[in-house]
Amino acid sequence: MIPAFRSAPLVAIAVALGAVSAALAQDMPQVRDSRTGKVWTPEPVTVETPGDASRSPSSYANRAFDPNAQNVQVAGVVVQHPRAQLMATVPITAGPAMPVVTLDVPSLQVVPARHWLSILYLTNNSANTVNAVVGCHFTNGGRKVEDVRVVVPSAGPGERLGLPVRGPRYDVFVDRVSCDVISPT
Repeated sequence: MIPAFRSAPLVAIAVALGAVSAALAQDMPQVRDSRTGKVWTPEPVTVETPGDASRSPSSYANRAFDPNAQNVQVAGVVVQHPRAQLMATVPITAGPAMPVVTLDVPSLQVVPARHWLSILYLTNNSANTVNAVVGCHFTNGGRKVEDVRVVVPSAGPGERLGLPVRGPRYDVFVDRVSCDVISPT
C-alpha cells in the first residue's frame, strides 16, 4: 500500500497529463472515411526528427497567394509512427492484377494554430499481415516543403487502416501532399 502523502503527487501528475491529452485530442478534427462512412478523430502525431522551418516570408497573406514568396523547407526526412484506426475489413483480392497494399489519395487540412494534417487510408489486400512504410511529400507551388516517412503499424489480413500524418507548421503554406507506398513487407 502506498502512503497517502506519496500518492497525492502521482494523482496530480496523472490528472494533469490526462487534461493535456484531452486538450490535444479536442483540437484534432473529425474525419470520415469515404469508403466505410466511419467517422473518427485521429490522435495527435509525434515525430522523431523535427525539422527547422524557422525561416518564413514577410507577409502571411502574400504567402497564401504567391507560393514563390515562401521559401521554407524542412531539412531531412521526418519519421512518424502514427496510431492507426481500423476502418473495416475488406475481401482478400491481392493477386496479379491487384497489389498487396493500396493507398487512397490523401486528404489535406490544417489544424488551426498547430500544423498541417493529411489523412491516409491503407488497405491490406492480402491474406498476410503487412508492415508498410509510406513516403509523403508536402509541397507548395511544386516546391518541396517537407518529406515524411510514415512507419505504418501492422495491418492484418484484409484490414483497412486510417492514419494521420503530421505535416509542417500551420503558418507554412502547403497546397499538395502526395504519398506512395515505399515498402510493404
